[in-house]
Amino acid sequence: MTNLTSSFIDMQPTPKLYFRDSSVLQFSANVIDAEPSERGQLVVLDQTAFYPTGGGQPNDIGTLGEAKVVDVFEDDTGTIFHVIEDAGALNPGQTVTGIVDRLRRLDHMQQHSGQHILSQAFVQACGAETRSFHLGALASTIDIELQSPTPDLLRAAEDIANAVVFEDRPMRVHMVNEEEASRLPLRKESAVRGDIRVIEIEDFDWSPCGGTHAQRTGQVGNIAIRSFERVRKLTRVEFLCGMRALADYRLANNSAFAVARLFSCERDSSPDLAQRAVQENKDLKRQIRDLRELAMSAEASEILAAAPLNRGFKLIVAIFKLRDFEEVRILASKIVQREPSVALLATTDEKGARLVFARSASLTQDMGQLLAKACATLGGRGGGKPDLAQGGGPHVTKVEEVIQATIEMIETA
Repeated sequence: MTNLTSSFIDMQPTPKLYFRDSSVLQFSANVIDAEPSERGQLVVLDQTAFYPTGGGQPNDIGTLGEAKVVDVFEDDTGTIFHVIEDAGALNPGQTVTGIVDRLRRLDHMQQHSGQHILSQAFVQACGAETRSFHLGALASTIDIELQSPTPDLLRAAEDIANAVVFEDRPMRVHMVNEEEASRLPLRKESAVRGDIRVIEIEDFDWSPCGGTHAQRTGQVGNIAIRSFERVRKLTRVEFLCGMRALADYRLANNSAFAVARLFSCERDSSPDLAQRAVQENKDLKRQIRDLRELAMSAEASEILAAAPLNRGFKLIVAIFKLRDFEEVRILASKIVQREPSVALLATTDEKGARLVFARSASLTQDMGQLLAKACATLGGRGGGKPDLAQGGGPHVTKVEEVIQATIEMIETA
């Protein structure tokens, strides 16, 4: 929270116009106080329609006069502070017109009202109580007490929620005291003492809440559950309401049609065809791997047949250009598996060189140590086991030099 100056001490709670009617987007108010801060000017009004961050819901934005309201927050005394960009734009005693950003308010009303509907729907569908709510910039989540979530349970809650939306039930605001609240069928206990604001959804839900809400459930629009996961012994449900649900549908629908066009099929046929294509791709990769193994075996045999025997083993040296390193690694392994030999192989491109050094199990040269020295000269690093090591470096012009140096170390050992 922003550090407040001494002039804000002993402020009174700010009357909240959205408490009675969340559709109020324009209002007139008097500036009680205004002070500079590191974020802009902090302004306190004698009443406001701007919602401050809290209860899992982000703040409103908009304008006070010509000044932009970029943040709104409430302190422990109930005073609401408006953060405006223009320092010194407003002065105490000034009358100002406030305008709340309509699209942001509508979005937050839809998501928060939708949360009330969905939370009660989960109670009715599977007895799962909501323990927390977060209204995010792109999607919202509730954490519910559901030990074994299934798609069928979530669809059941979603169906109940949307039935309530389509019935366009009234949503009413009640300001009650603690005694009156105790006689209401609240879905959850209020964390507030004294005067309590309760949101009623006719014949469906009663819940204490300080957020902005629709006047009828039809204003919420479709409620869509996107995903769910287990989090800290609870089930986290991600959902979208209203305009967010529409935007998500359009995105998903466009993606589905794009995939369908790739397969020249109807949209709803594309999942089966995509699954078939994935399996065919796996089969092709397996065939390519098997064929590469055969090709590497044949190449290893040819190389060994042409190499002279020296000191009881064959020394194989090759520098390839733009060859796949995995192929080079397989080739080295095939060479040293066939007969006593040492393979010093490299592949180069414009970014540098990659090396693989390997030896047969019957030999004693330490490939890890040899390769580490070679990579140091290349300006890189590498290492591995005594029988197989790999690495590389950017100094591609030194590849022949390091290979020759490695040959000399093997021959003089």
